[in-house]
Amino acid sequence: MRNDPASTAAAVLARAGGPGNVTSVAHCMTRLRLGVADPAAVDADGLRALPGVLGVVTDGAGVQIVLGPGVVEEVTARAEALVREAGPAPARPAGPDAGAGAAAPRREATPLKALLRRVANVFVPLIPALIGCGVLAGLNGLLLNAGLLPALTPALTAVASGFMALIAVFVGHNTAKEFGGTPVLGGAVAAVVVYPGVARVTAFGVHLVPGQGGVLGALAAALLATRVEKWCRGRVPGALDVLLTPTVTVLVSGLVTLYGLMYAAGVVAAAIGAAADWLLATTGPAAGLVLGGLFLPLVMLGLHQALIPIHTTLIAQQGYTVLLPLLAMAGAGQVGAALAVYVRLRHDVPLRTTIRSALPAGLLGVGEPLIYGVSLPLGRPFVTACAGGAAGGAFVGFFAMLGDKVGATAIGPSGWALFPLLAGNRGPMTAAAVYGGGLLTGYAVGFAATYLFGFPDRSRAAASA
Repeated sequence: MRNDPASTAAAVLARAGGPGNVTSVAHCMTRLRLGVADPAAVDADGLRALPGVLGVVTDGAGVQIVLGPGVVEEVTARAEALVREAGPAPARPAGPDAGAGAAAPRREATPLKALLRRVANVFVPLIPALIGCGVLAGLNGLLLNAGLLPALTPALTAVASGFMALIAVFVGHNTAKEFGGTPVLGGAVAAVVVYPGVARVTAFGVHLVPGQGGVLGALAAALLATRVEKWCRGRVPGALDVLLTPTVTVLVSGLVTLYGLMYAAGVVAAAIGAAADWLLATTGPAAGLVLGGLFLPLVMLGLHQALIPIHTTLIAQQGYTVLLPLLAMAGAGQVGAALAVYVRLRHDVPLRTTIRSALPAGLLGVGEPLIYGVSLPLGRPFVTACAGGAAGGAFVGFFAMLGDKVGATAIGPSGWALFPLLAGNRGPMTAAAVYGGGLLTGYAVGFAATYLFGFPDRSRAAASA
């Protein structure tokens, strides 16, 4: 029986310190992401005990509640309404009066983890558009290769490519919003990166190229704009603020972007592409093994979204990201491990029911229900699931080293849902065959490793009883 979204939202907010303690509400494909003013007020154990909650990840300044696809959108809408009704969140207490209880949550949010969380907050809202445009781009590619509907393909090209052509503006808008600036100013400065007229500008002795630096340049430009804007707000008289602050922000940040950030971000973006190609060409199986094996822990910690800038950079450079198919193998290992648990623990009816309900989402690349509902609580199956992901990644990486690169034209889905987005240097059919082989390898190794080593001896005896 499905839980009522309104009741779930109210219960979640109550255990997050109340609606008044929530500073921001957002969601990705499976998680409700709450920013909180006082982390010590969050009852993480109470959240985990709620019906429908598959897992909880705390990161100091916020909490992520895993609800699963579909449900999370409805609960987020209800939570946003409740937070709006409650009014603005109170300022977090500072100094000796803050209380000892808040110290532990703040220590948990290391500077690196906090930065990755904020970068993820910039890119997570873009995922639906990336998925939709990526699917359309894949469909358009099939039509072009087959020579079908020639009158429609130019229109599909425009629809599928428009967002990617202007993604820098959206990145700039979200960056300024996340880091405390005016969103439209962040978007305005980031728009410089993709403006066609930059081709007439020379920096470091070479002409700039529209889009040079991509999302990395847009991210840096908007961060600079936010810093400049804050500096101006504290120094410009109130009567002149509305005129001078946006002017100085756009002027200073725009010029620095043109004569420094675009060039530097372009060098970094080129290095990312070269590093990915070198990694797969020279150490394909090893690279796939490491990436496929370590991705589930990143998902568990909620840090996997921080890889979106790298994926987006590779898509802009090469037309697809070669890393996503490798990382997607982690989900295959998870599915194999869950099937082994289903077979071995045949007398555990509640667990088998959980697996049956979560397995379809797992096959489509949404792994959190299986992670938090099955493998992580059991312990060993989480490790053996990582082994399955490592094996699938090594399989795909081996073919990449042989010259058969497999990539995804968009980010978001994985598992079987990634097939419409596959591309590669040998054509979509070869890419699909290699990717499918990796999935089967991940399923098989995840199943075998869990079946043989995923249970303590007494659990094995109970399972076979």
